[in-house]
Amino acid sequence: MSRRLVLLDAPSNLGLRPPAPGTVPGCAKLAGALRDQGLARRLGATEGGVVVPPRYDRGAWRPGDGVFHAAELAAYSRRLADRVERHVRDGDFPVVLGGDCSIVLGSSLALRRVGRYGLAYLDGHDDFRHPGNAPGGVGAAGGEDVALVTGRGQADLTDLEGLRPYVRDEDVALLGLRDAENEPDNCFEELARLDIHHAPVATVRARGPEETARAALQRVAAPELEGFWLHMDADVLDPGVLPAVDSDEPGGLGVEEVRALLRPLAASPRCAGFQLTIYDPDRDPDGDGAALLADLLESVLAE
Repeated sequence: MSRRLVLLDAPSNLGLRPPAPGTVPGCAKLAGALRDQGLARRLGATEGGVVVPPRYDRGAWRPGDGVFHAAELAAYSRRLADRVERHVRDGDFPVVLGGDCSIVLGSSLALRRVGRYGLAYLDGHDDFRHPGNAPGGVGAAGGEDVALVTGRGQADLTDLEGLRPYVRDEDVALLGLRDAENEPDNCFEELARLDIHHAPVATVRARGPEETARAALQRVAAPELEGFWLHMDADVLDPGVLPAVDSDEPGGLGVEEVRALLRPLAASPRCAGFQLTIYDPDRDPDGDGAALLADLLESVLAE
């Protein structure tokens, strides 16, 4: 890459349910674990600092109350957007270490302030739960963030600064979703009806990851867009490779498949930045997952 990489921590866990009563999600430790692997040095990245999140505390929230931590998520998204926007306008390439995937609200808001951007979203799940398809109610923003950034859900998260939607449906590509037999909650029929580009595991393997990435680029890097943001949930990897994630359903991609998906996307001059989320060091006492992810990011992002 010819652009300056800037390593920025966004260690928010506000979008996840507690893994057990009285506990908090451990993915807030993702950034620290990857930095312990020497990631900044290995990427040759400039230090971007930390956007410190609010305390994880669901308080008196009950099912039916909407998205928990909504006020905190809104405030955090604005602060993260301020940092990402500044780097993008300066021509930097932010590498954002989450956190959970609700941080995509902040990065998407940042780019929406700048212009019209796409979103390439690698994840084992579509994260498209919203009031229109979840009769039992919504709650955790981490399962709703693609719906939120495309303008579906409560206005205090979907319409920050009057900029709804942060990303248009036709400018999204969801890649690496679990096939229906492994993740029946993925909304493939709804995504197809809305013309949201999606390539589950079976499609990635049938087309090949490189061709899948090229097809996604036709959407997220279309000429009428300013560029696109690249997001990776660590659970796009199969739990046989990386079990230390929030949702470890079987049937995910292997490391080489994910590497081959990421490389054309990250190498595109239209790619404005990258973020990694959902790896949970609390579930990885030996640090094997952190080492794997640091190696993967170095192979994809380093010059």
